Amino acid sequence: MKFRRVVLAAIFVSLPLAAAAQSEGADQTGLLLELNTLQDVEGACRLTFLIDNKTGSEIDAASFETVIFDASGSVVSLSLFNFRDLPAGRPRVRQFDLPGMTCAGVGRALINGANTCVVAGADSQLCDDTLKLNSRTEVELLG
Repeated sequence: MKFRRVVLAAIFVSLPLAAAAQSEGADQTGLLLELNTLQDVEGACRLTFLIDNKTGSEIDAASFETVIFDASGSVVSLSLFNFRDLPAGRPRVRQFDLPGMTCAGVGRALINGANTCVVAGADSQLCDDTLKLNSRTEVELLG
């Protein structure tokens, strides 16, 4: 009987912790940008991004100034990555090629800021203000 009380007490103590851990992942809001994969294709390194607009607002157009660094930390590319329209609550996958570069040569990627962010037909700070970055690769995604 005493053992059963101890087990039940342990379960009740751990439930709020489990619920808090679940709600942290579920409560993510903002413009979630993830560097998902890198793949060598036809003389280029292809970066695949998963972007999930959890801002609550439709984004008509979004492009980001993106800086690519090599493994030694030198800037090798500065480009505009056009993520196009981003519907609210719907993830999108976008791919960008780095011509003349192998993926092994990519050290880091920096999202330098939004070059274009149009919400409801007008320029907006939403893309900069709510951007959250993550990388599933060995390449660090900075912002």
